[in-house]
Amino acid sequence: MKAFTRETSTVAYVPGVNCDTDQIIPGRFLKADRAEGYDKFLFHDIRRDAAGNLDPGFPLNRPDAERARILLVEDNFGCGSSREGAVYALADAGIRALLAPSFGDIFFNNALKNGIVPVRLPVPVCEALADHLAADPQATVTVDLEAAQVILPGDLGTHPITIDAFARDCLLQGLDEIEMTFTYMDRIAAFEAERMARNPWLGR
Repeated sequence: MKAFTRETSTVAYVPGVNCDTDQIIPGRFLKADRAEGYDKFLFHDIRRDAAGNLDPGFPLNRPDAERARILLVEDNFGCGSSREGAVYALADAGIRALLAPSFGDIFFNNALKNGIVPVRLPVPVCEALADHLAADPQATVTVDLEAAQVILPGDLGTHPITIDAFARDCLLQGLDEIEMTFTYMDRIAAFEAERMARNPWLGR
């Protein structure tokens, strides 16, 4: 997992309440080889017109959208099925953080485990940011995980990032849960040695 400390980026606003994981990546692509990247499947169906061509009006199809490492999305983003492929598609597209009023619970946790920081912001703040981006598409947002805050453009202020302390530590170090466990191997080995010394019958 790629470590996350601080990311400053332009922001792509993808509107749509209750954008589910099937919209983020349609289920028919989940059998594809992850090694080849899931980014080409991100929002596959909703970013295309009826003829299957990329819709130039879709936010991620617009000029300079590829530079955006942060997405502003709407309420209950990532709801629906638990498919981790939705997060893979975002990560493979270079997305490092998501801003929304709320997220699907499983999606929220999957994001944390794959190096993406989901930031919950109040609805009025998200709406104000969307308006600001419409007026100034080149405005940037800073997601500072070390300081546990997101810095919005203009007079929109600074807001806290609230995530589980263990997940935050994993993200800062770029370690998944298994890799984080390995950092405690000396303590685990010492505990096992002491336990076996007290209970030699366990080794019989």
